Amino acid sequence: MNRAAFFAALRRRASGVFGTSLSQQQVQGVEAILDEAERRGTSLFHLAAILAEAYHETGGQMQPVKETVYATSKERNPPDAAVIARIEKAFKAGKLPWVKTPYWREGWFGRGLIQLTHKANYDKFGVTKETALDLKTSVRVMFDGMEKGRFTGRKLADYDYLVVSNPPVPGFKYYSSRAIVNGDTPTVGIKIDAYGKAFEAALREAGYAAHVPLPAPEPVEIDPLPVPASKSRGIAALILAALAAAGTCFGQIPCNLFGAFCG
Repeated sequence: MNRAAFFAALRRRASGVFGTSLSQQQVQGVEAILDEAERRGTSLFHLAAILAEAYHETGGQMQPVKETVYATSKERNPPDAAVIARIEKAFKAGKLPWVKTPYWREGWFGRGLIQLTHKANYDKFGVTKETALDLKTSVRVMFDGMEKGRFTGRKLADYDYLVVSNPPVPGFKYYSSRAIVNGDTPTVGIKIDAYGKAFEAALREAGYAAHVPLPAPEPVEIDPLPVPASKSRGIAALILAALAAAGTCFGQIPCNLFGAFCG
């Protein structure tokens, strides 16, 4: 993959993402995602969807963030108490109708490239409040969650399909794939669709082609070929005939020829 071409494509005004420039932190975040994708052999469509989700969830920052931190936020890493207060205020104002259990009061609010919420989910991925904000850890959580369906039970492979044509062409349902991360597809799915297609176009221009490593071959125990019954009988007959002939020959030799006594 030509990464220079990839970033050049993203910087185009009409790319649909980032605008005309990327900060060093944005480049660093994208590079970390590309590195993980190449290590795992992630397909082009799946990588585009992952980049789209990271772009949306971080407000284009491409770095792990805390919940309530948006692209327009002046403070990129507010104190936990400030985040908790913001979410609590929104909850009491009825702005979080989908939330049944306040998950933020003990500090288990969203963190990461994909907003990991609830203590049970932190435990599921083996991360803490601190490590959830580490870029490498957050990239791993994002890939595991989206590829293996560990966020909502839905995974990237669920949204692959074949375009009806001759021959059939593979495609991906970016809009619907929002359900991998959150249940707000009706409102956010259209954004994910636009971002996914933008990243897909840039990846294609850069010549991205996932190299899926083949699994190491496992040793296979090979059983010896059975000898056909007819062949076995033929060999046995030959052996018996040879023994019979040998017996006849030995029977004609005087028993004391080799110094043995006849009984």
